[in-house]
Amino acid sequence: MFGCLSQVRIRSLMRRNVLIALGSNVTSLSSSPEQLLNESMDEISKSVGKISLRSKNYRTPCFPAGAGPDFANAVIRVETGLDIPGILEALHRIEADFGRVRTVRWGQRTLDLDLLAADDVVCPDDVTLNQWINLPLDRQMAETPDQLLLPHPRLQDRAFVLIPMADVAPDWKHPILAKTVLEMLEQLPRDEIDQVVPIS
Repeated sequence: MFGCLSQVRIRSLMRRNVLIALGSNVTSLSSSPEQLLNESMDEISKSVGKISLRSKNYRTPCFPAGAGPDFANAVIRVETGLDIPGILEALHRIEADFGRVRTVRWGQRTLDLDLLAADDVVCPDDVTLNQWINLPLDRQMAETPDQLLLPHPRLQDRAFVLIPMADVAPDWKHPILAKTVLEMLEQLPRDEIDQVVPIS
């Protein structure tokens, strides 16, 4: 699963900047989705590293349409000394601690933590990542990758990711697409952008 990481293993001894997306659309017994995002950030700061920047929280329609309640979404930038497998392990543990159960893809969830990018690391390689980036929507909904993909292959398609990303890393450049977050955001349909609303 982590074959590409052998090329960057020495960098695990250095601090890296990672971008993590947070989402929730299921209210727990004690917390709203917005509160769950804030609480999970506290856990990320303990388990992964220092949160150097955090976006506003945003309310966004559930994807795909009709699959459940609206989401609360955010993105954080984290400085960490962990290697990428260590980051993923910590994020999955936090999701489980918050009651995440992985039963239906793109289903309702108490907490979703996605590693969007780790500096300019590409996993597993340019060709494979490009294939997943260009996967048609019907295949996206039916197929799940069996290996780590970085940057996240769908980030350039999703306003609910790019808008909070623009709060914390507007100039981050996609290593395959060679476009910044703001440039990718400009290419999305206006109606998709308008659906992502800051939570007051």
